[in-house]
Amino acid sequence: MTILFRIFFLIVVIHTGLLHNVAAAEESRETFHRIISLYPAHTENLAALGLTQELIGIAASDTYPLEILSKPRFSHHDNAEKFIAANPDLVLIRPMIAHSAPQLLDQLRGAGITVVSLQPRSVEEMFDYWLELGRLTGKDEAAGRMVAEFKDKLAETGQSLQVVPMKKRPQVYFESIHSRMKTFAPSSIAVFVLEQAGGRNIATDAEARRSTNIAAYGKERILAHADEIDIFLAQKGRMNRISVEKISQEPGFQAIRAVREGKIYLVNEQLVSRPTQRILEGIDEVRNILYPSAN
Repeated sequence: MTILFRIFFLIVVIHTGLLHNVAAAEESRETFHRIISLYPAHTENLAALGLTQELIGIAASDTYPLEILSKPRFSHHDNAEKFIAANPDLVLIRPMIAHSAPQLLDQLRGAGITVVSLQPRSVEEMFDYWLELGRLTGKDEAAGRMVAEFKDKLAETGQSLQVVPMKKRPQVYFESIHSRMKTFAPSSIAVFVLEQAGGRNIATDAEARRSTNIAAYGKERILAHADEIDIFLAQKGRMNRISVEKISQEPGFQAIRAVREGKIYLVNEQLVSRPTQRILEGIDEVRNILYPSAN
């Protein structure tokens, strides 16, 4: 590996939040065949790469795709012995687990198991992430096809929006966590989905916290845009257990035009927040919300 390439690789690693012992794996080009995934996005992407047989364990929260749901379940709350007994050569995690379970990860590495932490924060990082999964598993070509096919489909879905002037597109507040009044960072995958669907993000001044896609916004800042919000959109799932009724009954939210007009919509968080091919489905779903007359 040349010095220039190595520097570039490490920049990508830092930028995408990879927190793992990458040097040995990269230099040896080691391919992993017994993988435990502790993040549903990893599981879904590995399945898309044709690696269901190589997946020997999945996260407790995994629900997709259906063909992997009978796999043994693992959590970062489990002890190291459970992982070691399964004899994996690779455990895939994300930064949240790296921060919350460092002792477990040290024990796994001490047992000779490679631990890799990955979680992209933008669509561009998502492409690098898919390619990294391909490199780790010997599926480089399949990962390259994933990126190319995604970009092709994205271009196709965007053609219909070319006739809609930016000023005519609805302004949207996109909620990530209702109980904490949080939205998404402007560079996040969720906001990418919104914009590709033809919406305008009202919270362009939101700032991500702790290198995540989530951004605190606060009720006062939301209400400052009350008359400008055409659509109130919220992700729904494990991160945000919410209902239309709860949003509409939130004290002060009747000042929001979209709430008064009943334009509150929920979208599956798996389709808008996870770095998988299914964000194309999320774009279609959000577009149907924003432009119902075009259906």
